[in-house]
Amino acid sequence: MRLVLLSNSTNHGGGYLEHASYSIRALFGGARRVAFVPFAIADQVGYWERARAGLRDLGVDVVRVEEGAAAAATIASADAIFVGGGNTFRLLDRLQKARVVEAIRDRVRQGIPYLGSSAGTVITAPTLQTTNDMPIVRPGSFRSLGLVPFQINCHYLDADPGSTHMGETREDRLMEYHEENQAPVVGLREGSWLEVESPGPRATASVTLCGPKTARLFRRGVEPVEIPPGVVPYSLLKP
Repeated sequence: MRLVLLSNSTNHGGGYLEHASYSIRALFGGARRVAFVPFAIADQVGYWERARAGLRDLGVDVVRVEEGAAAAATIASADAIFVGGGNTFRLLDRLQKARVVEAIRDRVRQGIPYLGSSAGTVITAPTLQTTNDMPIVRPGSFRSLGLVPFQINCHYLDADPGSTHMGETREDRLMEYHEENQAPVVGLREGSWLEVESPGPRATASVTLCGPKTARLFRRGVEPVEIPPGVVPYSLLKP
């Protein structure tokens, strides 16, 4: 398994996918046909065109995965998969309705490279329960791809000590998740991404935090901790 999981697709002041370009280039090296899943956004054609432009320098053919029966064939014929961001509930709902959740999971576990951005990163976790998005649609299940054993919270925001906002912080919300659930949660700040590699189904995966920022790790029953860029001990990421 080879995954690159971006917290965000665009950094402030930068271009689309620019901040993680070296990881994406390495991930898609040798790929000719990339299946792009734009289901999280209403304007799917426009999103596909943006992805094509963003990957043009790699010389790959970015093919749009369309909703409906054709989706499975597009995924089956691809050398790599890119699932873009947007609303996570809509993304998972459309994947379920197109009956391609298992197809994507199986192909990635067989070794096809996977690039996720924001919502496309969140769905690699066991569930979408740690997304930031509003449930604008109701998928049949919260269960997602389950490619990694931990949950992910993209666009993780630290509390502003000078703010007068009296509502819950992102940290409060994620600690609330652990009042009912076991899986660890990685809070990925913008500009950060995870590289995940696994040589086989029974082998321990290697997880590396990339980018200039630390990540926030939440585990049930213990105080959250900061993870520095570099290899993340896999023992911390298992329920």
